Amino acid sequence: QVQLVESGGGLVQAGGSLRLSCAASGRTFGRYVMGWFRQAPGKEREFVAAMWWPTTNTYYADSAKGRFAISRDNAKNTVYLQMNSLKPEDTAVYYCAVDPNGSVYYTRAYEYDYWGQGTQVTVSS
Repeated sequence: QVQLVESGGGLVQAGGSLRLSCAASGRTFGRYVMGWFRQAPGKEREFVAAMWWPTTNTYYADSAKGRFAISRDNAKNTVYLQMNSLKPEDTAVYYCAVDPNGSVYYTRAYEYDYWGQGTQVTVSS
């Protein structure tokens, strides 16, 4: 089993920044994908960003490119999502997740087996 705990959400004004953290513990995998997703009220969960291990390649949704950055601290077993230039439409619950199979379909939520509890991000206009 893998346990994921997100933190760092909150209320921020448009144009501001937040850094989300996802602390991982438990089982390890040789090749996997760490992903960030978000879900706004009444909407489906959508892909935001992903990082592969061990290659550390990163991928972003179009809505996140140029504003968000995914990174990791191996010593802390923690993945981060730095979010800059936030917009009201970024308001959502943000989740981190692990795909232990390293699927090429990393944008699809159903490929991920392990999920955190989510952290609320609210961007005011």
